[in-house]
Amino acid sequence: MALLKRINPFSKTNEDTGFSTTISNYGGRFVNRDGTYNLRKEGRSVLDRYSVYQTLLNLPAWKFTCVLVITFIMLNLLYTAIYLLIGTNELQGIATRSAWGTFKEVYFFSTETFTTVGYGRVNPIGDRANFLASIEAMSGFLSFALATGLMYGRFARPKAHLAFSDHAVIAPYKDGMALMFRFVCYKDHHALTDVNVQVNIAMLVHDEGPAAYRYFDLKLERSKIENLPMNWTVVHPITAESPLLGLSTEDLQTADVEIYALIRGFSDVYSNVVQQRTSYTYGEIKYNKKFVPMYRESSSGTVLELQKLNKSVSVSV
Repeated sequence: MALLKRINPFSKTNEDTGFSTTISNYGGRFVNRDGTYNLRKEGRSVLDRYSVYQTLLNLPAWKFTCVLVITFIMLNLLYTAIYLLIGTNELQGIATRSAWGTFKEVYFFSTETFTTVGYGRVNPIGDRANFLASIEAMSGFLSFALATGLMYGRFARPKAHLAFSDHAVIAPYKDGMALMFRFVCYKDHHALTDVNVQVNIAMLVHDEGPAAYRYFDLKLERSKIENLPMNWTVVHPITAESPLLGLSTEDLQTADVEIYALIRGFSDVYSNVVQQRTSYTYGEIKYNKKFVPMYRESSSGTVLELQKLNKSVSVSV
């Protein structure tokens, strides 16, 4: 496929994106749709690179719950095994004599010790069992403190709670054409204030020397709004200064176009600045489409129809 050689010379480049211009350094998109960077790090040990805290903060709720339950079960199975190795003669109150029944009684004794419930029928009488029970009780309340901190961190961590349209569109706008995408704050009572948006575009071009990525600012019709109670359609008019001027669908694919956006605003709920990123590759940009309105009036006020975030209709040029 021939590389894109023509590009609007009046476009404003952006040298501060933090991305490389060398094509061999990248595979796939720069920014994933969920706002994370499409990047994998190598060269140091997994222990150096891996953050347990960050991973647990970002796990989906059901996975986080599974991690807590599985960790609780595995720790108690470990302590149960150690109690059985020490010998059940150092535990009194075990009512059953079968192997499975003994295992169950020791396991549930472990869970009672781990949670410091201590019902009392089974209790340690030997020095080794008492020492192990004291260690288990200490590890139990420490682990619950860690779990409480993680749950609070997940609950109180500032988030933008923004949903973006699945695609961007290029459609007639006023006397010309414009690139548009939209987003909305989908949580009730989570309207943002002092919202800013910055949009850039990455393009693979071959104008002088070897092919390289170049980055451009996309000038927006409006880059800041005071309040975001509803949705916001971000508009980049394709004017004489736009790097998209005169480019067709094939040109976007040839140039491996990716548009990435950063939204930042103040959340009254968290009393903090929140932000969220996303991107659109050339395959997620549709020509001659326009978004339909997302709201309607009712007797009780305005209704924001979140299910229409991605809905668009064809328009004639």
